[in-house]
Amino acid sequence: MRNIPVTKPYFPPINIYQNYVRQIYDNEWLTNNGTLLTGLERKLEDRYKLNTSIVSNGTLALQFAIKALGLSGEIITTPFSYVATVSSIVWEGCKPIFVDIDKDTFNINHELIEDYITKETTAILATHVFGNPCRVNEIEAVAKKHGLKVIYDASHAFDISLDNRSLLSHGDVSVVSFHATKIFHMVEGGGVFSVNPEVIYRINQLRNFGHKGYEDFDGIGINGKNSELHSAMGHCVLADFELIASRRKKQYLLYQRLLKDSGLRFQKVLSNCSYNYSYFPIIFPDESSLVRVMRILNENNIFPRRYFYPLLNNLHYVDYQKMEVAESISSRVICLPLFHDLQNNEQNNIAHIILENLT
Repeated sequence: MRNIPVTKPYFPPINIYQNYVRQIYDNEWLTNNGTLLTGLERKLEDRYKLNTSIVSNGTLALQFAIKALGLSGEIITTPFSYVATVSSIVWEGCKPIFVDIDKDTFNINHELIEDYITKETTAILATHVFGNPCRVNEIEAVAKKHGLKVIYDASHAFDISLDNRSLLSHGDVSVVSFHATKIFHMVEGGGVFSVNPEVIYRINQLRNFGHKGYEDFDGIGINGKNSELHSAMGHCVLADFELIASRRKKQYLLYQRLLKDSGLRFQKVLSNCSYNYSYFPIIFPDESSLVRVMRILNENNIFPRRYFYPLLNNLHYVDYQKMEVAESISSRVICLPLFHDLQNNEQNNIAHIILENLT
């Protein structure tokens, strides 16, 4: 039996990737906004009708978004996300203020946000957890009322739409991870999307040392560019994306059928969205059940992951705030293996082990 990790990168046919590599050799251009990177940006802009910047990774994309919007003081965010959501806030000299999550969607509870706004608040940074859209209209209504910026950590939300509109078009900025583990990837990378071209213009300066031209600078920047080799992978994966998404949906729905009578809880995905099925989280009745089932799965070379555990409000560099719902969910949730070449018999075995060891 092979090892089954929680996820694996999609590998396009090697000959297709090699064709792009030949272009790189022919152009003799490896980085600094080469034709493959700018071409990939144009493809994404055409796909989503949004201004787009590709950077080195999703974490830098978050940091650039905070910097480009000129944020300071307090940023309201969720404790239930990957560490980069909060570390980026702290890295940019701001203070994260946590708001508890909704028990069904796992996203920040929009009904609680206004209670945490102070005169120091400058923005809301909300995560579309496992790609499940936040209540964007409600969040943005609160932001507008209080004059706040809105950033969406859309690391999991590639190609998702809400009410037939790209989810990435909401807020001032949406940030996506193009890491190898994501449903769309370019090995390493990140994307920044905005309806505002001025924001993306600023991101492009920040990612290139602040260059305004070859001999002119407009503020401070760093090296956040991406390469032609990474962009080549992005072109390949994007060309196969409909195939990838179709396969992932079938796997997701199979897990649902296999576990529907288990007593386990599933994430409630908003009904008015077109989902990408990139994660399959399950909620156990208690942590001891989770730990027991995880151990037995691991003994069978199956390695789900506790997304997201521990919670971000427990990080040593933030002020702890009690988050009752998030702490309960975090202690009882795992994501099951989900990747392109995961086989039906492997999913059946995973479900069988879970069902046999729940009680």
